[in-house]
Amino acid sequence: MEYRKMGRTGLRVSALCMGTMQFGWTADEESSYKVLQSSYEAGINFYDTANIYSRWVDGNPGGVAESIIGKWVRNYNIPRDQLVIATKARGRMGEGPNDEGLSRQHILKAVEDSLQRLQTDYIDLYQTHWYDADTPIDETLRALDDLVHQGKVRYLGCSNYPAWRLMEALWVSDRYHLSRYDCLQPHYNLIERQEFEQELAEVCEAYGIGIIPYSPLAGGFLTGKYRRDQTDGDSPRAGGKSRYFSDQNWALLDAIAEIGQEAGGYSVSAVALAWMLYQPGITSPIIGPRNLAQLEENLQAVDFRLTDADFQRLSQMTEWRKSEED
Repeated sequence: MEYRKMGRTGLRVSALCMGTMQFGWTADEESSYKVLQSSYEAGINFYDTANIYSRWVDGNPGGVAESIIGKWVRNYNIPRDQLVIATKARGRMGEGPNDEGLSRQHILKAVEDSLQRLQTDYIDLYQTHWYDADTPIDETLRALDDLVHQGKVRYLGCSNYPAWRLMEALWVSDRYHLSRYDCLQPHYNLIERQEFEQELAEVCEAYGIGIIPYSPLAGGFLTGKYRRDQTDGDSPRAGGKSRYFSDQNWALLDAIAEIGQEAGGYSVSAVALAWMLYQPGITSPIIGPRNLAQLEENLQAVDFRLTDADFQRLSQMTEWRKSEED
């Protein structure tokens, strides 16, 4: 396993991060334990979750994925200090008026609840799941800074922030000498590039922010499981993926498969992840396998290196910037 520094920090995390949104949803508890244990044995030390996983499922109160991680660490005797556990707060976790958002009130309760479910006394990376326009950013950052000083949180990150809100947060942290966001979790993959590349990529590079993209396989489209003659791209985890069904994207899948076969039989997933890992600013794409077969396909990316020519070939096929000739 390759390990990379998380942005400007000294923290080293595995080149692939194990996402857990599927745990307690499309992967039952026993399957989740198998995936967690196999990923750990393969060298993954970075695990990402959120308190709302998977509250959208009928009968799921939220916090299920966190609880599964906590029970796995305890029941399988995993050394806590060998793991980098990341979780998030922002979403609704109850019916009360303060049961969502990024206010001091909600954050301080949310972190205690996550610590209890994870069965740990600290969280390595605590992330704001998305911004809260109703709460001043300095209130959010002061609450997070307090958690760092209390030892309950070690690093801070954010997810789904537009560039201007990320810059605002960095400015407030600098002005008031508060702990800052050292990690960004953006929506980013080989097909959907503009959202991150247009502005956020430069901000992260300039300020040494680690990048842990979610949906690096475009909800499963970049695994090769869909076919040209398929009319339904929806699934419990990847609803609406039929929007990717275009001649351009089918050609992209053909190119990815060709590159993988020519390199020795690497999976479509591995090549798509390798395209992301080729970029020096990317810390650790977040994978979400729900079974061991999918995990094995994802893990191939760690041993595979795209050539410069193959990286350029794939990048040109999904380039969103207009050339000077256009």
